[in-house]
Amino acid sequence: MNAVANIKVTKRNGRLEDINLDKIHQVVTWAAEGLDNVSVSQVEMRSHIQFYNGIRTDDIHETIIKAAADLISTETPDYQYLAARLAIFHLRKIAFGQFEPPHLYDHVTSLTQSGKYDEHILSDYSRAEFDELNDCIDHNRDLTFSYAAVKQLEGKYLVQNRVTRQIFESPQFLYMLVAMCLFARYPQATRLEYVKKFYHAISTFKISLPTPIMSGVRTPTRQFSSCVLIECDDSLDSINATTSAIVKYVSQRAGIGINAGRIRALGSEIRGGEAQHTGCIPFYKMFQAAVKSCSQGGVRGGAATLFYPLWHLEVENLLVLKNNRGVEENRVRHLDYGVQINRLLYTRLIKGENITLFSPSEVPGLYDAFFADQDEFERLYALYEKDDSIHSRSIPAIDLFSLLMQERAGTGRIYIQNVDHCNTHSPFDPKLAPVRQSNLCLEIALPTRPLNDINDPDGEIALCTLSAFNLGALKNLEELEELAELATRALDALLDYQNYPIKAAELATMNRRTLGIGVINFAYYLAKNGVKYSDGSAISLTHRTFEAIQYYLLKASVKLAKELGACPKFSDTTYAQGLLPIDTYKKDLDKICQEPLHLDWEALRADIVKHGLRNSTLTALMPSETSSQIANATNGIEPPRGLVSVKASKDGILKQVVPEFERLHDEYELLWDMPNNEGYLHLVGIMQKFIDQSISANTNYDPQRFEGQKVPMKQLIKDLLTAYKFGLKTLYYQNTRDGADDMQTSIQDDGCASGACKI
Repeated sequence: MNAVANIKVTKRNGRLEDINLDKIHQVVTWAAEGLDNVSVSQVEMRSHIQFYNGIRTDDIHETIIKAAADLISTETPDYQYLAARLAIFHLRKIAFGQFEPPHLYDHVTSLTQSGKYDEHILSDYSRAEFDELNDCIDHNRDLTFSYAAVKQLEGKYLVQNRVTRQIFESPQFLYMLVAMCLFARYPQATRLEYVKKFYHAISTFKISLPTPIMSGVRTPTRQFSSCVLIECDDSLDSINATTSAIVKYVSQRAGIGINAGRIRALGSEIRGGEAQHTGCIPFYKMFQAAVKSCSQGGVRGGAATLFYPLWHLEVENLLVLKNNRGVEENRVRHLDYGVQINRLLYTRLIKGENITLFSPSEVPGLYDAFFADQDEFERLYALYEKDDSIHSRSIPAIDLFSLLMQERAGTGRIYIQNVDHCNTHSPFDPKLAPVRQSNLCLEIALPTRPLNDINDPDGEIALCTLSAFNLGALKNLEELEELAELATRALDALLDYQNYPIKAAELATMNRRTLGIGVINFAYYLAKNGVKYSDGSAISLTHRTFEAIQYYLLKASVKLAKELGACPKFSDTTYAQGLLPIDTYKKDLDKICQEPLHLDWEALRADIVKHGLRNSTLTALMPSETSSQIANATNGIEPPRGLVSVKASKDGILKQVVPEFERLHDEYELLWDMPNNEGYLHLVGIMQKFIDQSISANTNYDPQRFEGQKVPMKQLIKDLLTAYKFGLKTLYYQNTRDGADDMQTSIQDDGCASGACKI
């Protein structure tokens, strides 16, 4: 002990001083205050600090943090808070040189001068307003995070030098400055009220914000839409413009959806037969290179999902592009794929008939009708099948669907888009603004038009700006009314606040003003209410909850329309015709859910027709993998794999315990305890009844439940038909239990029935 007492430590400022073991002990004791089943001595003993002369105090602190984090378990869940408090202490020392944060005005002045914050914050707000908002900040909320949340904040969200990893702010400054930026243009008479309300909503985790907003708002970078949808035409000019657009938006932190379904098939004529087309794969490779050309501001890597129709002439080669077999020349493995299906293709499967494959370039009108008009698609499809002059190929539907589901099972990342549901149960009139693709995570369903060049004013790049309600933080559903107004106002203001690298994206956003507000913590919400995914007990609660979400968001958007005007392209929506989501959902749902509507939809309908909506869309259910961790919430709508999740991130292994573990551990239904996908798909169908865009919904399989430990193709197709029957627009990941530790998962960014199905 005397040897340790004589050791000098190197302080953060480089100064040497005598080691003070009591100070170390005091910090750990402070971090343990009020927590159950944690031991200060256990943390200190587990640290195994090898003291030496000149040891850095920040190295000592990091070692103690890691020791506390290693003790997180279901038996001792509160170590996640002890480790978090130590990490916050460490973070503030790095950012401010002390534990106590500075005054808001001084902090913003310093970071604006160094170029970290946008200059408008200082010019838009008076010193008196800074003083009032500084008094509103509750820095003690930093001490409510879990350890995984603090590490995510450090790694992705807090303003920092991403080369040196020097952090410049603490979480409460992040939340307050996001609120200040989004409401900066509001009238002075009301804006501080909205800033304060929004700050409280996001800092108490009632509203969850996505990565682009958390990491970007308050900085000079002004592009915060999570999702970008880019459609490509069948021309070199359009392919080049699409590639340029991908690069611009990947570099701005957005996840990309690429619709390449129009590109003609291998061997098709070019310039009247002067040349043969090289097919889709070379151009998919070009898109892949664009996606991977730059990281998203150092926050996350570029990623994209590419969409094409199941009836494309090259589909058998396209379906295997992610497959590990094959050579680089015939594989494009670093994109994900969305395969587009509709009623006719499912009907051919159910009837045991064939599907005919075409090159879109050789069947005029077919590709557009695939989305806009299902009856016209069926008429043209039958007509072209009889035309022997058209290059086509006919294969049994069961063979094609089996290949699709085999590759979906093998890679987990061949996704499904039911294009008819995306247009018949849509806020957009498909004859005016058809939905022809989705996004990276399969929850966005917005109109697009191809670019012919990067400055094409007739092109339409769809952007969607996201956030989510934390269902676990709600006291009752009526609380959603105020939260819906806050979320809608904030995101709508963000559309005017951000910049647009491409004119087609700006025009589309200003015309449609699309938002996508979803949920996190659904698994905890079910557990807290004593219901489960698989047995039907959650059906009524789910119906009531998502009815309230859509209703209050629509109500908020009408209120905004009265103040600021409806979005210019409101006439393109079915809302303008007096149609609501409750009018167009798949009525098969009524057989499994008899819950009535509880809110005054008829009064809302009249209000919408009279005043319009500020936003063409309002809801989408996204995965929220990383952003939900900030709120110590279960992600999106998914059941957890274990009561402790062990997630691999670039900062190492992060352990997080489900909310209220001690009280509710027996109430959670874990993923691999669910007997099948049916109950989950029923709930997603009920959600989709109200959600105006789409849902990142997964299917999950445990091979041990099946004979020979192999999931039968019959089961995969049955679940696909169930999803279609109950109106699901998209299916995201297919997860297969592989025998590894069920708690082990990796972080994915935000940036997815019976044979007698009636179609």
